[in-house]
Amino acid sequence: MTKVLLTGASGYIGKHVALRLLLDGYTVVASVRSLSRADEVRDAVSPRLPKNFDLGNHLTFVELDLEKDSGWDKALEDVDVLLHTASPFPIAQPKDENDLIRPAVEGTLRALKAAHKAGVKRVVLTSSVAAIDGTEFPAGKTSLDETMWTDINHPLGNSAYTKSKTLAEQAAWNFVKSTAPEIALTTINPALVTGAPLDKNFGSSVGVMERVLKAVDPMLPDVAFSIVDVQDVAQMHVNAIKVDASKGERVLAASETMSFVEIAKIIKAAYPDRKVNTFQAPNFVIRMLSLFDKEIKSVVPLLGKRRPANSSKAQTLLGIKFMPAKQSIIETCDFLIQNGFAKKK
Repeated sequence: MTKVLLTGASGYIGKHVALRLLLDGYTVVASVRSLSRADEVRDAVSPRLPKNFDLGNHLTFVELDLEKDSGWDKALEDVDVLLHTASPFPIAQPKDENDLIRPAVEGTLRALKAAHKAGVKRVVLTSSVAAIDGTEFPAGKTSLDETMWTDINHPLGNSAYTKSKTLAEQAAWNFVKSTAPEIALTTINPALVTGAPLDKNFGSSVGVMERVLKAVDPMLPDVAFSIVDVQDVAQMHVNAIKVDASKGERVLAASETMSFVEIAKIIKAAYPDRKVNTFQAPNFVIRMLSLFDKEIKSVVPLLGKRRPANSSKAQTLLGIKFMPAKQSIIETCDFLIQNGFAKKK
């Protein structure tokens, strides 16, 4: 039976990956920053497993910190696959970009070095479309693909989060190339991840949908981005373990590209009795507001740009049939409403 060390198991994506691994027959060693969160993960996956599933023999927990060396060697004992999903994803930009960049890069290298030391030869890393999207389209291209890399000095690629994901993924590929060529690395590069969480503890990507559903903003910026359902992202991670052809590959995870206004209109149509703002802000207003708000400033380089992602590799290589973005958006909002996160004004 294949044994997988899953880092970041208490995260929004991590819980879905843990569930998919268990359903597909893997033994999972789940890492959390504190063992106090182990029950949170168990409670999230248990209701979705077959009756009488022997969770105790298939899911164990270890305490690991991306910024500390302790525990990694023991956690990787007898492990066949490292599945590294742990990395922060904030909505707001931090005051010091290194608060994001350092744990992302050092944590990725710490995990890979420990895997190398333990003799683990298969690693699947959660990266991001952010490591691809922060640059101009090369001549002749009209969509993002896995050959593109973010330029962290470009206005599209110089946010703290974008830098953290780009530098972490580059560090992983460089480490494998220079130090651990026996490791077969695959990166999964999701777009904005939506879809119903497995519990009430979820991350910033779901918060984007929550913000639109709750009509936090009176006007929406002219910004578009690709969307992918969390279940598809989880399945891609697990399929990558099984598909030898994915070794050494980056794989984009994206369904469709939609603007904030298009998303808001989907939500408004699904919940006509709710106040959902669908008015698009003039670009000059967003630029003016960006002078006073760092969160708004981060979207200015994206105004008016539509940058679709080409996810054909995920479909052909990993056999993924992506959930339509509309369905994923509505399932996200259904969860938020049913669990009291989006009360009517």
